[in-house]
Amino acid sequence: MDLDNSLFWDVEYENVNYEKYSQFIINRVLLRGNLKDWHEIKAYYGLGRIRQEITQMKYLDDKTLNFCSFYFNLPKTDFKCYNTPQSTKELWNY
Repeated sequence: MDLDNSLFWDVEYENVNYEKYSQFIINRVLLRGNLKDWHEIKAYYGLGRIRQEITQMKYLDDKTLNFCSFYFNLPKTDFKCYNTPQSTKELWNY
């Protein structure tokens, strides 16, 4: 995949296993990626796999959760991150 390397500033991007860490990669693209990155993961994983992974994610910000809920036509209650409260609240509310 041709993703923006700055999305993975905290890991060695060359060594990322796209299959093993698919949820991590999809999460990073959804939270910090651009439209090109979105098209890359759609082409690689397909919408079915992305849909499956996002419902199991432990964290999505409100904007991303709303996008995913609308795009995949899923109620927010289907998302693990919606039903599981975060242990720490946001430090800054932008």
